Amino acid sequence: MNPKPRILVARAVFPETLARLEQHFEVEHNQADAAWSRQDLVARLQGKAGAFTTGTERIDADVLAACTDLKVCANMAVGYNNFDLPAMSARKVLGTNTPDVLTETTADFGFALLMATARRIAESEHYLRAGKWTKWSFDMFAGAEVHGSTLGILGMGRIGQGIARRGAHGFGMNVIYHNRSRLTPELEVACKARYVGKEELLRTADHLVLVLPYSAESHHAIGSAELAQMKPTATLVNIARGGIVDDAALAQALREQRIAAAGLDVFEGEPKVHPDLLTVPNVVLTPHIASATVRTRRAMADLAADNLIGFLVHGKPVTPLNPDVLA
Repeated sequence: MNPKPRILVARAVFPETLARLEQHFEVEHNQADAAWSRQDLVARLQGKAGAFTTGTERIDADVLAACTDLKVCANMAVGYNNFDLPAMSARKVLGTNTPDVLTETTADFGFALLMATARRIAESEHYLRAGKWTKWSFDMFAGAEVHGSTLGILGMGRIGQGIARRGAHGFGMNVIYHNRSRLTPELEVACKARYVGKEELLRTADHLVLVLPYSAESHHAIGSAELAQMKPTATLVNIARGGIVDDAALAQALREQRIAAAGLDVFEGEPKVHPDLLTVPNVVLTPHIASATVRTRRAMADLAADNLIGFLVHGKPVTPLNPDVLA
């Protein structure tokens, strides 16, 4: 009998997911969710054919050179900026992710964060909890309108389209978007969205939501120059990836009230957060939880497991990122 392939599960996962993987593989896991160093990761990947990863495990040329048995890395995330895909392809290591299963949940959260930011919910809650609410006043925490305002979306993939539908159909918003490629006319109609250039998007949006993938090209896509083009009454929401926004520049713009408010679920260098963001009141901060419902996180874990089983057992991964490796 052939021995089971060996895999590493780099972070804690649902016990049911782990049990399913153990039916097919010899599994080394991290159910204690210990914080492994890069050296720890490399050491534990020795002799492993597969890895179940999250966005926190960087798989690059140096790691691959040290882990010659590795055949596949299955990310429990739709984003994969922790993967150096060209290096993985060069080493014939497959990368996979978990698209689709988190689209609607993440779009829900993006719109919730927009609402919380526009209506100053976190700021007013802190005020109440601190015992500062002693009387009502007509302008107390007066925020920005959402219904009937202009929603700008930078990045118009599945999640961006989900946010557009919520804004247009649920809140009567005027939806504009910018993307590397324009949507089909059918999708634009379904989303009630109009394509514009990036400068017009920045100048026009009352609420700007970022849903674009991270890459070298999108690094600091929103920095000082872009923030200067936005309305002083505008809000900015980032549910995409840290590094797309220059967090230091954003904190300064918020402090100087050059934009009204921001809502951030992702951060440059997370889990560290730029200290200036922690001292400005007009920002809502959440710890990368846009996909965090039990059902969706289970679906993400299941799809990552499907990719490992599909590739290492059946030779057919479900959602390959670099399918050239399969050829």
